[in-house]
Amino acid sequence: MEILVASTPPRLPFFTHITKKNFKPTKSLQIINCSRNVGESNSLSGAPVRRESRSPSDVKVHQEGLKSIYTEKEEKHNDILQLFNEAQKNILHLNKQRLLAMEELERIKKERDSMLARLELLEMNTIVKRDKLTMSSELLLRIDSLVLNGIIGHREASDLRRLVMSSRGCLVDDLYDIICKNDAEFLAELRHFSTRSQQICFHIIHICTEMSPVVSVGPLASYVTSLSCALQRKGNLVEVILPKYACSKLDEVQGLKEIDVELYSYFNGQLHGNKIWTGVVHGIGVTFIEPVSYASLFSHDKVKVYGYSNDFERFTYFSRASLDYLVKSGKRPDVLHIHNWQTSIVGPLFWDVFVNQCLEQPGKLALCGLDPSRLFRSDRLQDNNKSHLVNILKGGVVYSNKVILMSSGQTKGQIINSSGHGLEPTFGIHREKLVVAPSGLDKSTWDPSRDNLIPKSYNADEMKGKFVCKATLQRRLGLHEGTSKVLLKPLVWMMSRRGVQFVFMGSSQLPGIRRALKLFQEEDENVRFIDEYDEELSHLIFSGCDIMLCPCFDDPVLQVPEHNPSQWITRISDAMRKDFSWDSECADVHISAYTAVRDL
Repeated sequence: MEILVASTPPRLPFFTHITKKNFKPTKSLQIINCSRNVGESNSLSGAPVRRESRSPSDVKVHQEGLKSIYTEKEEKHNDILQLFNEAQKNILHLNKQRLLAMEELERIKKERDSMLARLELLEMNTIVKRDKLTMSSELLLRIDSLVLNGIIGHREASDLRRLVMSSRGCLVDDLYDIICKNDAEFLAELRHFSTRSQQICFHIIHICTEMSPVVSVGPLASYVTSLSCALQRKGNLVEVILPKYACSKLDEVQGLKEIDVELYSYFNGQLHGNKIWTGVVHGIGVTFIEPVSYASLFSHDKVKVYGYSNDFERFTYFSRASLDYLVKSGKRPDVLHIHNWQTSIVGPLFWDVFVNQCLEQPGKLALCGLDPSRLFRSDRLQDNNKSHLVNILKGGVVYSNKVILMSSGQTKGQIINSSGHGLEPTFGIHREKLVVAPSGLDKSTWDPSRDNLIPKSYNADEMKGKFVCKATLQRRLGLHEGTSKVLLKPLVWMMSRRGVQFVFMGSSQLPGIRRALKLFQEEDENVRFIDEYDEELSHLIFSGCDIMLCPCFDDPVLQVPEHNPSQWITRISDAMRKDFSWDSECADVHISAYTAVRDL
């Protein structure tokens, strides 16, 4: 059935009044379904609208059709999702295979590079051997040229030819860069190499209780390390033997490893086992001795090294074990360098056992294998002041071939007469053994021109940075700035001189000194005492202070400089141009002493 709707404006509908008289029932009821598009909700449209009527069966069919559509869509969606998951799995699998392939490719590449490197190394070795032979021939021909030009004589030429032939190619590495230089420069380098090749080198072994930075308590640690490095730079072979303390900083040791064989040493009438550890510190070979049976000797504390009631037993055990190690390892050094009283017993042990400020009972000498009756004499180990005791340090002086006294300001005579700490008579008897050496400075650490720990660098020619360092130091310590006062870092007796600022840093093991310094700081605003070691502050102190004074309690008046500020900058600049490093006078004095020992 169709319904036509006119496009005229709507009017109010007319409803027929239905009564019983005019009501006539229809034969059947028709269901009409009226529907229109959303856009056709307005009856103003001029187009006719068609309405269809559906039966319940049509509705059911329609609903089932919609359901089938939805089901089909859902199945398609599930299929797509399944395909996506499978694709994702395939991608992950392919990515995994790609990574495995890349790893395999990288492995093959490394193997190839390794083989190429080995092949290149073999080729280089062949070339180097050929080049060294070629260079040696060129050197010999160059020497011939020097003779023909009348620059050198026949005798020197023969010596230089012999040097080239006996060097077996090592001369090539040293003279590679200068072979093309002029005759004068080439000859100077060749003569220098000849002098170096004739230099006598030493095998030196330090038996000591400290070495920086592995175990550092006092100045001995830096002395051993700095001197060893300086001596090794001069062509000597240097080794160090240390106890293996519980507090040792073993992470500072390169290539630390334990030797499988156990070393046995004599102590208290028996042989006892020791573990041996080896490593390298600043290029110096170091051997650590760790007792097994007497493990407690060096595992007391993880902080303290000295100050135990059994220090004598600890260090005599170590000294004897060190000598036993040298015998076992077959080492025959030119020089055994022992330090302080802790290893002084090595002297009498070496001469009385291995060749044929500590006071203790004579009977204890038997612990390490010495005969107390032979050594308890005034000319050997008997103490000069307390005759009922033995003095181990005195034994080191008596039994050593040379005794090196570290002092930058005192002469041998001053030490013998007034600074021997009870050993003055012994020093007097063994005067010819005594050698005085100054301490050195580590140029790589304390050079203000390349020190990264100071606010501004400076050198002997440009001193402006020093004033910046001084002002920074004064601000940090709370001292007055902008004054003409001299900033000192001494340890002298007369601290309260007017117009002087004093800076002390470090921790003293003597409580009396610490109390005195703190008292000075409380009483004088120009005094600062830092009761600890601060690496950065120490660099600032050295770079900012005007004058450095070494400790001297015997004659402090001599330590006071002349009051002439106008000359101080010049003096500082002149001093900075001098070489105070370990490689300079200090190393030369030690090498001279070693030479004298070997020539005995």
